[in-house]
Amino acid sequence: MQVISDLYQQLTGHEPQCILPLVGAGSNRRYFRVQDDDKTLIAVIGTNQEENEAFIDLSQRFTQGNLPVPAVLAVSDDHMVYLQEDCGDLSLYAQMARHRQESGIFDKVALDALKATIRELPRFQFLPIVSHTAQEFFTRCYPQQEMDRTSVMFDLNYFKYCFLKLRGIEFNEFKLQQDFERLADDLLADHEDTFLYRDFQSRNVMLKDGTPYFIDFQGGRRGPIYYDVASFLWQSSAKFSDEVRDLLIDDYLSALQPYKSVSKQAFMQRLHLFVLFRILQVLGAYGYRGLWEKKGYFINSIPLAIRNLQQELALGTSNAYPYLEEVAQTLIVQNEQEEKSRAAEAAKKEKVATYLGKDSTYLSEKKAPLIVRVFSFSFKKGIPADESGNGGGYVFDCRSTHNPGRYDEYKPLTGLDQPVIDFLETDGEILTFLDSVYKIVDFHVARFIERGFTNLQISFGCTGGRHRSVYSAQHVAEHIHQKFGVEVHICHREQNTTQLLTLNSQP
Repeated sequence: MQVISDLYQQLTGHEPQCILPLVGAGSNRRYFRVQDDDKTLIAVIGTNQEENEAFIDLSQRFTQGNLPVPAVLAVSDDHMVYLQEDCGDLSLYAQMARHRQESGIFDKVALDALKATIRELPRFQFLPIVSHTAQEFFTRCYPQQEMDRTSVMFDLNYFKYCFLKLRGIEFNEFKLQQDFERLADDLLADHEDTFLYRDFQSRNVMLKDGTPYFIDFQGGRRGPIYYDVASFLWQSSAKFSDEVRDLLIDDYLSALQPYKSVSKQAFMQRLHLFVLFRILQVLGAYGYRGLWEKKGYFINSIPLAIRNLQQELALGTSNAYPYLEEVAQTLIVQNEQEEKSRAAEAAKKEKVATYLGKDSTYLSEKKAPLIVRVFSFSFKKGIPADESGNGGGYVFDCRSTHNPGRYDEYKPLTGLDQPVIDFLETDGEILTFLDSVYKIVDFHVARFIERGFTNLQISFGCTGGRHRSVYSAQHVAEHIHQKFGVEVHICHREQNTTQLLTLNSQP
């Protein structure tokens, strides 16, 4: 922390009162909030000098162009540490989650934030042209100065090897490569000196006093304007409806007019080509993070991305790439079969649960199955009682792990909400904690099944019974149900919610 303190003192003339670590994202950069009586700043410790310099250089250019980005205020001599403006804790993604109705429709607060964000995009894209510094502007981009054929083929091969191969999809590599080459030609047909943000999505937009501020643009480079629109509006976890996408595209095109005149029809034709490309990129990432690294969030996101792919095929976006279309259709059929299988299995479980619950003769003749009860709770309100009368079981204390409840962005959410899940899994402490829990619980459940015991209670407590304990209880309950097929009762006591995972055939 000393290097941060020294840099802060050089900037302000005095030492900071405190330096608090913040949860990072997918990179290895470390973030800290530096505070005193007058202000707060964000300190960044990077791991790559060239990447840091790309962010610092772009931030300075964007600031000079009056674009809403955090200004870099101080940089260490080795360019490995820098201080920037603090844009707060509320991301556009979190704002969307807060203001999305149960029907999936956004209210006015979320829509206004989305519109304000998409209307800023053309200013970022055309700054190199407006400032007449295009050649110099892209010089410091990292890791490359433009979206070129190499980068396009890298992303397409990511889809091929990290998704198709891992899903067991058979394909003719030569034919698929030919279509990839044609797709790359079409994607790279534009040659304007426009800026491609690269990671333009709702998690990289912070809302400060209602105004969007843009972060994590260090991977930006020269590239087509359509890419960022596709990235933003077809972000899988954002779950935009077609109506919202159309509304935001109109706002984007309106803001685009001072820089480029294009009809909506022509724009949409080009845009959907990049949507197709972006979906293939995303599936590659989901394949690696989900199918290879076995991370549940990415596995669960695959069907949504495939549905997006199916929509693009229905629009005819892939007609120019017949073999890619054939492979995609195979993938869609495979996904539909898996969804039917999951639905059939769920119906089977329901029938078994109903039968066991009503047929007392069956229960009297057969050994009653194990029932596991999993609770989340707040230690302030006491440990849940074991109503089965057996006593025993486990009580796990989650308070040793990083608490999202300390941050305003997560306070109204629970451990079942995706932003909190992302926070905990990115931080990683909760995953290490649960690795040990799974081993203990697996042994206990297996022995209880073997010995014919009928009840086991497992409870997870934290300070408020809202974030860490809810996340842990839900994941352990689902783990037990999936692995052993037993009936699991979930009770998030402080949330006053319950869930029943019904009996399946035990292995």
